[in-house]
Amino acid sequence: MKKLLRILLYIFILIAVLIGGALAYLGLALPNVGKATDLKVEITPERVARGEYLAKHVFMCADCHSKRDWTKFSGPITPGTLGQGGEVFSELLGLPGRFVVPNITPHHLKDWTDGEIFRAITTGVSKDGHALFPVMPYQLFRIADSLDIISVIAYIRTLQPINTPYEKSKANFPVNFIMNTFPQKAALTPKPDTSDRIAYGKYLSVGCMKCHTAEVDGKVVGKPYAGGSEFKMFDGGVVRSMNITPDKETGIGGWTKAEFLERFEIYNDSSYVLPKVGPGDFQTVMPWTMYAGLKKSELEDIYDYLRTVPPVKNQVIKYSPPPK
Repeated sequence: MKKLLRILLYIFILIAVLIGGALAYLGLALPNVGKATDLKVEITPERVARGEYLAKHVFMCADCHSKRDWTKFSGPITPGTLGQGGEVFSELLGLPGRFVVPNITPHHLKDWTDGEIFRAITTGVSKDGHALFPVMPYQLFRIADSLDIISVIAYIRTLQPINTPYEKSKANFPVNFIMNTFPQKAALTPKPDTSDRIAYGKYLSVGCMKCHTAEVDGKVVGKPYAGGSEFKMFDGGVVRSMNITPDKETGIGGWTKAEFLERFEIYNDSSYVLPKVGPGDFQTVMPWTMYAGLKKSELEDIYDYLRTVPPVKNQVIKYSPPPK
């Protein structure tokens, strides 16, 4: 009996050592994407203009890093809050922790080098070396055009400084260790020529890919663009991203290009007033007013690209009201 207990003790110790070693590796050796470069971004009017367009309408930095007015349909940005951050993604939204979107105005980034910002955007590693939870889509930005990332940096350097300090994000165990495996070294590629409309449409659809592909704890679990990502709203309701593959029954395979464009153009009409939304009313996280700022030709490119992705039959229940 004593021999058996001794063997069990040894096994327990061995397992504890292995688990401890694994956690030490995950916590101390990772993430490992290398040091930030000595990048120095030159602020030019052309870069700032390009960066503003990308941040507001393509990469959608403005979406999460600003305060959105959820009393209005699609939550437009509250004036005067651009870049201040503060939005919280927590267990209430089905996430494994409490993730607070940081302030990216010059007030918060004044001590960050351009290289550190570049590394954070393209690899998911913060200034102090910790991994960012992939609610920030750095896994998609890592394959973007380096000049576009530089333009975004130039733009956010020009934002109005806003003093809004926030608590640090905190992931639950064991995700606080597992998320250290998410960052990867950047694999930046030049953006396609605009004459290649399919390839350029794919490049522009980076934001679409993020929200219209189901994820669990930051890991992709669904088919690309097939929708089904769940977003728990503040009133307890749940809205889900729609299937935007070209499946004719459950996706947008039956939409004409004109119908696709019309969905966006209405929000670019200066006379259009966003409806008020109250508790229990249908709401969406889709930032229509931001995507409506895309050039018409680029929306057409996105449509053309989406017609080429594999159709997926996935019937999505768009909205579930809050429980009574």
